[in-house]
Amino acid sequence: MRRLSQGNKIVFTINILAASLLFLACFTPYVSVHTFPPLSFLGLAVPVLVATNIIFFLYWFVGRKRQWALSFLALFLGYLALGNFINLPYGSNATFSDDDLTIMSYNVRGFNKNKNIDSETIFEDIKAFVDEQKPDIVCFQEVGYLRRKEYVDYPYKHLEYINNPNKVLMGIFSKYPIVKAELMNFPNTMNNAAYADIAYQHDTIRIYNVHFQSLGITPGSGRIKKSSSKKLYRRLATAFKKQEEQAKYVVEHGKSVGYKKIICGDFNNSQFSRVYKITAKDKVDTFKAKGSGYGRTLMFHGVPVRIDFILADPEIEVTGHKTYDILYSDHFPIMASFRMK
Repeated sequence: MRRLSQGNKIVFTINILAASLLFLACFTPYVSVHTFPPLSFLGLAVPVLVATNIIFFLYWFVGRKRQWALSFLALFLGYLALGNFINLPYGSNATFSDDDLTIMSYNVRGFNKNKNIDSETIFEDIKAFVDEQKPDIVCFQEVGYLRRKEYVDYPYKHLEYINNPNKVLMGIFSKYPIVKAELMNFPNTMNNAAYADIAYQHDTIRIYNVHFQSLGITPGSGRIKKSSSKKLYRRLATAFKKQEEQAKYVVEHGKSVGYKKIICGDFNNSQFSRVYKITAKDKVDTFKAKGSGYGRTLMFHGVPVRIDFILADPEIEVTGHKTYDILYSDHFPIMASFRMK
């Protein structure tokens, strides 16, 4: 520090803070929110912390200052603990074989019922998009009930009505027979999950469609500005705790059958979170296996994040993954393909 100019001393002080926060974020997936809630907040900030430390690393490295080692160490530890979240080649397009099973997950945000997007044709646009992509199974979150027969032209579907206008509805549509399906109905929350046992190639696959606890800070809602920092902290800490409980419930629920399982949906948290760590344990993340680029599925206050996932049992081979760049909802749809081993 003594050899640095006054300006660089200030820069390095900020650098120390950014590197320390990234280091602490490495523990987010491994520490329960019930034990130490603040770590869960750092999980959401990982993309920003990584980008910040890359900038600091380049700043010192180009200037031939040994302070580059701090951010380099933080990035290296972050990679070891959190994994890589950019897959190369960047921006390549997945192709899906007609012989493979394709599953799409999409939070359709009620087909724009609240007019969040300035368009009167969102319903028709999403329907045309699904018809064009032709997935074998479609999992919709926030789907609505009234126009259920019009969503997609599939012979088998599960969309259970709930006599509660604030409860999120989950739709599963399939080209293959649904042997059994149920709504899981998370208690004391607007969020929800459902599952369907689907007959495929002389076997049965269980598909979970989840919508974990919302954080209540949707971009554009203005809730952050209206809430005090203490109130916002309590709301988010409560949401993180519910997410963890819901994830554990889904995982435990899946142990009741010996079927191969695929979990997909809106986790309302990133791949650096505790909820993802719980749900993805012993599962294959289709984006990590076959995706490309950054894989963002939501723009969270200007920051691209991946909060929608498709996770498969390792006995199922992942053959493809794609994130679609269409603006019919606040989320971007994802689709993956599979082959039975």
